[in-house]
Amino acid sequence: MDAAKVSLHELLDIENPQAILVEIEHIVSLLTREFDLAVLRQGYADIIRLFNGQFPGYQASNTAYHDLSHTTLVALAMSRLMHGLAVDGHRFTGREILLGIMTALFHDTGLIQAVDDTVGTGAKYTIGHEERSIARLRSYLATHDFTAAEIEEGASIIRCTVLNNSIAGMQFPSAIAELLGKILGSADLLAQMADRKYLEKLPLLFQEFEEAGIPGYKSELELLKKTEQFYRSVAQTKLSKDFDNVAAALRLHFRERWGADRDLYAEAIAVNIKHLGAIGEVCREQYECYLDSLRRGGIISELIKKK
Repeated sequence: MDAAKVSLHELLDIENPQAILVEIEHIVSLLTREFDLAVLRQGYADIIRLFNGQFPGYQASNTAYHDLSHTTLVALAMSRLMHGLAVDGHRFTGREILLGIMTALFHDTGLIQAVDDTVGTGAKYTIGHEERSIARLRSYLATHDFTAAEIEEGASIIRCTVLNNSIAGMQFPSAIAELLGKILGSADLLAQMADRKYLEKLPLLFQEFEEAGIPGYKSELELLKKTEQFYRSVAQTKLSKDFDNVAAALRLHFRERWGADRDLYAEAIAVNIKHLGAIGEVCREQYECYLDSLRRGGIISELIKKK
């Protein structure tokens, strides 16, 4: 691997949840020797079962944007950020690392419907889904030997993924919960926008917004056209100010783990934003033109077939 040229998506097979778990476990081994891998592996397996409709009482996930892939990529980004911060001098205990990864795995589970919930899709819960996710986290952790204090910390960590929540206005049960919240909030944004298929997934995100009744976008085209503005004015502000720029630690992670002294997430996002801008220059108000330009991974082809 040429560390000077490697891109984020070339490091491992992100389409394979087990490959991601192996990498998370390796990162954990770089962080501490005191870690209960059995709990992590069980939690990871249960999340896969939950999203695939194999967990008692729940349907399979049916939100095409906030899916299992998004969840595993957030957990991976969470692990990478913790490692980068550790390289920079912060020390995490095994329990803190485990709690951080578990909150990443559960942060969007509130979008999954119960078996008797047959109206619409889980996207209808987009507004407020974090509290539903917290309820599921509480229930799960309580049966897996987490303390009441850890469960409360987990709840506050997930609340940091609510975009309109200001960290400054939140009350945290501990300093580590605040730090892990900033890490998870960063991981959630970075994992989405650095995804090689991010642009192709945006029409799927619009469908979720539409069902949830979220204002601001009248069409898939408008969402695509406003994405760069969202990145510049919302995402970058959250990452740099609200989350105290913990994302800067990613460069240290990639330097230590892969010998690449670069922030591969920032680079991947820059590629996506630049590509979207180039498409916009050509397509302007023609949505079909956008679709013709976004053909990576077959996502758009499947979307057109469904329509």
